[in-house]
Amino acid sequence: MAGHFDKRETRDPHVREKDLLRRLPQVLAAAMKLPAWRRHLGKIDPRAITSRAALAQLPVQRKSDMPAIQKGAPPFGGFVPGKVSSFGRLFMSPGPIFEPEAIGQDVWRVGRAMTAAGFRRGDIVLNTFSYHLTPGAWCFDSGARAVGCAVIPAGPGNTEAQFDLIEAYRPNAYVGVPDFLKILLDAAAEKGRDASSIKRALVGGAAFPASLQKEIASRGVDAYQTYAIAECGVIAYETEAREGMVLNEDIILEIVRPGTGDPVPEGEVGEVVVTVLDPHHPLIRFACGDMTAVMPGASPCGRTNLRIRGWMGRADQTAKVKGMFVRPEQVAEVLRRHPEISKARLVIARNGESDTMVLKAETRVRGTEFLSEIGATIQTVIKLKGAVEAVRPGSLPNDGKVIEDTRPVA
Repeated sequence: MAGHFDKRETRDPHVREKDLLRRLPQVLAAAMKLPAWRRHLGKIDPRAITSRAALAQLPVQRKSDMPAIQKGAPPFGGFVPGKVSSFGRLFMSPGPIFEPEAIGQDVWRVGRAMTAAGFRRGDIVLNTFSYHLTPGAWCFDSGARAVGCAVIPAGPGNTEAQFDLIEAYRPNAYVGVPDFLKILLDAAAEKGRDASSIKRALVGGAAFPASLQKEIASRGVDAYQTYAIAECGVIAYETEAREGMVLNEDIILEIVRPGTGDPVPEGEVGEVVVTVLDPHHPLIRFACGDMTAVMPGASPCGRTNLRIRGWMGRADQTAKVKGMFVRPEQVAEVLRRHPEISKARLVIARNGESDTMVLKAETRVRGTEFLSEIGATIQTVIKLKGAVEAVRPGSLPNDGKVIEDTRPVA
């Protein structure tokens, strides 16, 4: 399966990085025209933000905070320029979170992912994402039409009607959640309906574990994954190389330690933070709440952008201990006050009928007095007592967790 969406995908990485950082101040300047962005970013000079290090000093904006922010200043919290009527479509995702769709072609950046999945001009695409309220279906609809495909706006559910559509139009491609693709294929086999025209798929919106990938492939469907969010569309996508996901163009990706805005070393698991270089709908250090890690090297498919390992869980690790919420931000504050700790994990467990907390801290300092100081900081910051265990640097798992709740569910 050869071919790229355009030549930008195969640019020299240094050329791409220079272009991204050249455009970054322009997007920041556009954002700073809005009072909400000025309050959030503080007194910054956009012209001075020309490096990743400078960008990393700006505060993150968390997706989990957006429902409350937007409720205070509907519909977009004051972070989107222009009148509400100036957009093409207006959506509401669970939360609720309100998102606008700009007027233009493939504004959700899906065409690249579809091209990488083998979608070509003249293909017929069965789109089973929901067209109701949320942007998912419209994102993939516009991407398919940008590639030159015809789209069947099927939506989810109602398998009998889906089979009527499939047998009449003979779509060769599917977009939607991976689970529903399996449901369709299973139901077709059970009811003697012909869904054999579907040969490729681009899936998203749900986990696509290896077992399900194998199952879909055994049915003769070549399926690829996307990582996308409603705020900006496709962030990264799988290619024929099947080695991680390639970052989309026009996005600056950072992987940060959960609960902070601090970038982690390359290869370490952390939370996805994206800056989208769109002055009409700027996203600046937007913390998506998902975890992943950057992969080394370039993809064998010829695309030269960064690669990520795909979705690796949620970054929101908030737990409730003895009636008190314990958050990743609090663990980060403990580390900030003790720079001798390079990495830590707060392990919550159950001892008899009581909750317990142990902070496992990667540090070369092992003195009793030092560990007692950390314990005092835990009680000050988290308002709960916790033990401290010094562990060898590099010994904690690379899974992005800063809070591990080992208590039984029931």
